[in-house]
Amino acid sequence: MYHAVTIGLQNPKSATNVASILRAAGCFGVSSVFYTGQRFRHAKEFNADTKAYHRVIPTVGVDHLETVIPAGACVVGVELVEGATPLPEFVHPDNAFYVFGPEDGSMDPSLVAKCDHVVYIPTFNSLNLAATVNVLLYDRLAKSDYDSSVELIRNSRDTNNRLRLD
Repeated sequence: MYHAVTIGLQNPKSATNVASILRAAGCFGVSSVFYTGQRFRHAKEFNADTKAYHRVIPTVGVDHLETVIPAGACVVGVELVEGATPLPEFVHPDNAFYVFGPEDGSMDPSLVAKCDHVVYIPTFNSLNLAATVNVLLYDRLAKSDYDSSVELIRNSRDTNNRLRLD
């Protein structure tokens, strides 16, 4: 079964974080990334996206994330908010639209109201945006029926990594 994963970023601030999110999106099979705001319009070309996933994964600026919720997607807000579900307890939906607030603020309450679920990562301090996206996507992978083949390892490693354990 195909599992659709889309990301929405509300007014992200840092081009470095967005480029790192694009790298994570490519590694974890995200189909597209939407963002609002003007603070990082040039992030798609930022050099932290070393695998150039911005050329493969649609990265689209929109006025409101609420207008681009994919058909049939469950909207999952990721925010440090009282009443949210701790990520280790969360069961990820097959078709998910994960939305994240800005690095220097919270998600807009109108966007939170559109969420089917709100989760948080139980840390001692807040993570930056890129780290949050990476942890969430890894959690989704770890709780799924993932590919553990040697071929996946061979296809995933960098050209400078040919290590074997035998």
